Parts: sequence; C-alpha cells; structure tokens
Amino acid sequence: MADYKDIVGTAVRNNAGNLSDDQKDQIFYDSTNVDFKYRIANVTTAGAWRTAGNLNTARRALGGAAGSGSQALAISGDEDPPVTAVVEQWNGGTWTEVSDLNAGRGGVLGAGTYTAALATGGYVESPPSHPVQALNESWDGSSWTEVGDLNTARRGGGMAGTQTAALFFGGTSPGALNESWNGSAWTELADLNTGRNLSAGAGIQTSAIYMSGYVNPNANASVETWNGSAWTETTDVNTAVYGHTGAGSSNSDSMKSTGNTPSGQTANVELWNGSAWTETTNVSQSSYQVGGNGTTSSSIIFGGSDNNADIANTEEWVAAGAPIGAYATGGDLNTGRYGLAAANQAPAHATGLAYGGARNSPSSQRAETESYNGTSWTELADLNTARQYLSGTGTSTSALAIGGDDGSSKQVKTEGWNGSSWTELAGNLNLEREGGAGIGVYTSSLFVGGQHPPGRQSKNESWNGSSWTELADLNTARSFLGGAGANNTAALVFGGTEPPVSAKTETWNGSAWTEVIDLNDSRETLAGSGSSTSALAMGGLSPGRTTNTEEWDNSTWTEVANLSNARGYIAGSGTSASATLAIAGNLGPGTASDGVTTEEWSGSTITTKVLTD
Repeated sequence: MADYKDIVGTAVRNNAGNLSDDQKDQIFYDSTNVDFKYRIANVTTAGAWRTAGNLNTARRALGGAAGSGSQALAISGDEDPPVTAVVEQWNGGTWTEVSDLNAGRGGVLGAGTYTAALATGGYVESPPSHPVQALNESWDGSSWTEVGDLNTARRGGGMAGTQTAALFFGGTSPGALNESWNGSAWTELADLNTGRNLSAGAGIQTSAIYMSGYVNPNANASVETWNGSAWTETTDVNTAVYGHTGAGSSNSDSMKSTGNTPSGQTANVELWNGSAWTETTNVSQSSYQVGGNGTTSSSIIFGGSDNNADIANTEEWVAAGAPIGAYATGGDLNTGRYGLAAANQAPAHATGLAYGGARNSPSSQRAETESYNGTSWTELADLNTARQYLSGTGTSTSALAIGGDDGSSKQVKTEGWNGSSWTELAGNLNLEREGGAGIGVYTSSLFVGGQHPPGRQSKNESWNGSSWTELADLNTARSFLGGAGANNTAALVFGGTEPPVSAKTETWNGSAWTEVIDLNDSRETLAGSGSSTSALAMGGLSPGRTTNTEEWDNSTWTEVANLSNARGYIAGSGTSASATLAIAGNLGPGTASDGVTTEEWSGSTITTKVLTD
C-alpha cells in the first residue's frame, strides 16, 4: 500500500526571498523571485593544514600514534641530546604529559591510537654509535608495558597497523626486513624490494604502504605496497624525502608530509589514491624527523627538527570536503575610525551598533553612533562623551559604552543605549581604564583588563544593570585584549599586551578565571565576538597589522579564513562564531588609516542555488 507522502507529496516551505543563514540543506520556494531553491554549506575544495598547540617538550625523531587529527600520542624522541622517555597525549586542544616509556628512545616508531598503541624499535643514547633497539612497548591508555621484542633491532623504518596487529618494515641495515605483530610476538615475512631508512609507513597489517626514505647517499622516491603477503613496487612520490611522516588507512589511501631533500628540508605534502601521487597543500612549517599519524581525512604532525633545532610545532590536516567559513564585504561606516566599540552581542549580520573611537586626521575622539541593517550603516544619536579605546556590550537596541579615553583622561563613565539615545548611568567603573574587554548584555556584563596608569590591569568588574562590582582578577594583567561571552557568568578573553604581545586565553565560570590553550598567534588590539564556547578572534597587531582569524570551539583555537584587510584597533559583533561583523579599525601607514570597512563572517558558508527545469 502506498504511503501518504507518495500519494499527496511532501510540502515545500514557502518564503518571501531567501531563507536566513541558519537554514540550510533544504528545498524552499522563493515567492518573491518565483523560484524553487536550496541552500548548501560550502566546503573546502582542497585540504588544509591548521596550526595547533605546541608539544610541551620540543624534540625530533619521535614516534606517533593517532586515529585522527584530534587524538594522538607523541612518543619519546631525541632532544639532541639526550633521548627522552616523555610521552604526550593530544585531545584536539592541548598536549598533556602522561606516563613515560620504560626505555626512552630516538627513532622509535608508533602504531595504533592514543589509548591503545605500540612503541617499537629506535636507538638509545650512547654517542657516537646510538645503538639500535628491538624493544617493543604496549600502551593501554594509562601505562606502558614491555612486550615481545622485534626479531631484529632497527630504527627509522615504517610502521602500520594497531596495538594487536602491526607491521614493522625497513629501517637501519639490514633495511629490507619486514615483521608482523600478532599481539604477542613478531614473525618475519616477505622483505621489501628496496631497503630504506628514515622513511614512513601507513595503513594496516594486511594493506600497508612504504613511502620514500634514505638510500645511501640520498633521498629515494620509491614506493611499495603490501597486500598481506608481498611487497609490490608502485608509482614513485613526486618529491623524494627522508625523515618524513605518513598517514593513511590502507595501501590505496595515504599521504606523506615534510622531510629532508638534497636541497634541504621541505614542507611538501602528497596524497596517494592507489595509482598516483598528487601534491596538495603544504604544511606551514618545513621540518624533518617529525612525528605524526592519522588518516587522509584527519591527521596530525608534530615536533621534528628545523635546520637542526628541535621544535614543538603541531599541525592538523583537514581534508577536502570539510565545511569552511568566509568573509564577505559589507557596507562601509559613514565615519571612518579606529579604537571604537561595538555592541558585541548584536545578532549579526542583520544588526549591529558601532560607536566612539578616534580619527587620525584631524586627530580627535569620536562620539558618532551608527546602526547596521545588514546592508548599510545609519548615523544615530551621539555618545554624551566622545572617547576612544572604549568597550561595548549588549545589542543594537540595548547597549553599554564602558570606559575609554576622552583625550585628556581615562574614563570611569558608563553610558546606556535604549535604541535611540545614550544616557549617562549612575554606576561608574571602580577603576578608570581604556583598552579593556567588554563582554555580555545590558543587564549582565563584564569589563576585564585594560590600561590604567601606570600599567596593565587584571581587574574584572561585573555589571548587574545598575552598578559595577569587583570580582576575581585575571591570571595575567593585560590591555587591548579580545573578549566574548553572553553574560557576566560565562566569558572568554584572549590576546592583548602584557607586554609583550600575548596569546593567552582565559575562561570565566562566574567566580574564577582559568588559563586554557593559547591563540596560535600572539596579538593585541584584536576584536572578539561570540560566546565563551564559540568565538572568533579577528585581526589586531602582531606586532604588525594582521588579517589572521581564529575560531574557538571550547577546547582549541583553529586558524580559519583571513580578513580581507589587515587592521588593528578593530571592533567585533556577533553572538556566535558562525555570524560575526568585523568593523573598521586602523589600516596603518601609507593607507587611508581611518577604516570604514565592514566584513561579514559566515561560518561554514551557505550558498543558495536555484533549481532549474
């Protein structure tokens, strides 16, 4: 019997014009333009690397075990000298030191995941020979246990598989050996066709790949695939490297990253589809003897050596097809300025409120207030006190203007906006300041940090709709920092100047500030928007003006698409990281330095398409 929807059909939503940004993945009828349409999220056309939190211990020749880019182990390695037994666990936001290996080793290889892994082979510190090891240790998520050793001690080969089903192949002479692990013992299987050292492997025990490496006297481009019983030579990589890393789920789906070449270290990354290697987006940091693992859709690299200096860098790979965000140009302000404030909880893009600030020529503090309707700015009633470096909270119809500098002194004044005019409120700040972070709404705000002679402040004041109360201070005093949050009980602050320029991030739970993972890029005079769990950090000085934008997901900062214009002393507005305004700012020498530009950020950009007959 036919279903009701098969007989009658399914209703299509009727809408006058396009649906709003938060409506996607659905068909609708645009009655204004007489079209059937659908909305989809734009995705990356090529994979991308994003910088992440550094290792606690910089090192090279370390092992890696990872199921994805958000879960990994960084195992042992070489601090040149000595070798270290340190193991760190990655949760997608921070590296945490966990139980050490029983025997610290350089050139150790890893397999498995961050809760179930192997650490195999390597060398111990005994210059100049660095004797190779057959040691094999198993990780259960909390501690390491020595289990069955390799039949032949080696370092620097390739590894594939899991904690209970793995392969170890190649490495130091004899460099063609291949051994299989069944969870308790290693068994020698068919050798590689070409023995190599300082190479990389990926895949599983029955479907693995061995990529490039070192064959005296230089890098070798050879690639071999394993089908469970034999190795077969296949298409070479485009760029021969050694000291690189690999990732992938099988012998037909893998990648190689970074490494050393005859002309020096490289940032080169290549993807393998089972028949050909394709060069893709490079990592930002060229290096060699790196650690890493994962899949071609989500992987990670960390540590290594940059021109003989051990590094702690971490980068995550996001494959093509992931949702992306982007900026679009919005309407210009009527009065260009910098050091202005915005009602930071206005639900962009359709609304916004910008006020105060300064101009360079002629030099002056500003009182203008402008309202945004999604297309253009309209001038409204001025502030009662013209000032720069003030802070704003609230929405386009109910906002606060807090602190700042009127050109002669720092301010304690708070003004309230009712949608048509500003009123000086009786409740003044307890300490006059400029360059603080304003967070929250008209009846529930914070004013955090800032500058008051003779220096930067850690002060934190809470507004209840009528007065300011001092609460627990920031851990790090700073000014010209960014902030985000919906009220005075949940907030996020980031960046600023201590001095020096800071990357520190702190979260507020209503009673105390806690330091969490830093921004990827230190900067001051940046803009913030969103909530304590979903925020953007935009632009600023680092120390030069920057376009950099980072997104906070409640555990880590991720670099996303940049602003079109590098600027500092910028204002931000928006309730989440998915819809934000970046407003005006200072563009610097050689430009019309008083900014008027508005840029509209849309997370996971939505495109509207028309259904054609």
